[in-house]
Amino acid sequence: MIVRSRAPLRLGLAGGGTDVSPYCDKFGGAILNATIGHYAYATIESLDTGSLKFVSCDQNQTFECKSDDEVKIDGTLDLLKHVHNYAVKNFNNGEPLSLRVTTRVDVPAGSGLGGSSTLVVAVIKAYAEWLNFPLDDYELAQTAYFIERDQAGLKGGRQDQYAAAFGGFNFMEFNGNGRVLVNPLRIRDNVISELEASVLLFYSGASRSSGDIIAEQTKNVDSGNTEAIEAMHQIKQEAFRMKESLLRGDFSTLHQVLRASWDAKKRMASGIVNDSIEMLYAKAMAAGAYCARISGAGGGGFMIFLTDPMRKHDVAGALRGCENQGIVYGCHFTKVGAQAWKVK
Repeated sequence: MIVRSRAPLRLGLAGGGTDVSPYCDKFGGAILNATIGHYAYATIESLDTGSLKFVSCDQNQTFECKSDDEVKIDGTLDLLKHVHNYAVKNFNNGEPLSLRVTTRVDVPAGSGLGGSSTLVVAVIKAYAEWLNFPLDDYELAQTAYFIERDQAGLKGGRQDQYAAAFGGFNFMEFNGNGRVLVNPLRIRDNVISELEASVLLFYSGASRSSGDIIAEQTKNVDSGNTEAIEAMHQIKQEAFRMKESLLRGDFSTLHQVLRASWDAKKRMASGIVNDSIEMLYAKAMAAGAYCARISGAGGGGFMIFLTDPMRKHDVAGALRGCENQGIVYGCHFTKVGAQAWKVK
């Protein structure tokens, strides 16, 4: 038997960073994001060799061991190992599994589109399907968050896991004690079509400092840094304005929200923007972009530009002129979250 799964990556449209502790625990966070037609994939295949094998196609890494051993965390494909250990213990009564897990993500690591968290969601979904273990969307996201943040100890927020599990346009609220409320938004088809025609995704290279940026955000909140906290308050309010703009199809206000979010995000922590990012922003705006923002923590990765659809070619050309290795991606919004299915 073969089980496959996929989970969609996401664009953070507003509120990014307010889902990170301790800000969301103290003040409450709000995020608006939407999933796109780029995915993290996982495949599970049974083995009769008494062994366990992990293969990451995009990272060109493999790991193999005996299936009756608890998989040791040693720096190679550790997220897959954490998921496997969790699934064996919690989904399979501790009984060993002999199988091959193969994964792939459509975009490079460090992209700022939530790739690692989305991959964890996809792999958990595959194990749950393999072992007939029921998980609803909240449980799937919560499990992924626990594995990535608590067990693996990786810093980050909460939005990626919930976006991957639920799919679609969602307004998310994050509060103390890990409470999360996901509000699916019914965005009109014509609004989604205009967004798809207007959005340009540009990958300028992997984020080089996202962990440091998140650590600084945490320190700023803990230390009571007024400027950083006020910036995060503003970013949170922009998530509410973004929700209203999308529901009304008010693109003028939507552009204002993204511009205000860009200015506020730069005050959250140093390293979110750098000279290269500022140059890309300036060149795109001069070529006809309405607004832009960094996806993810910042420091690199994807930038999201909104432009007149008829000027998208000009904006893409200006961006490529700044970064010879940069890649322009299309954008199609999706309505479905993580999925898994059996192949006979």
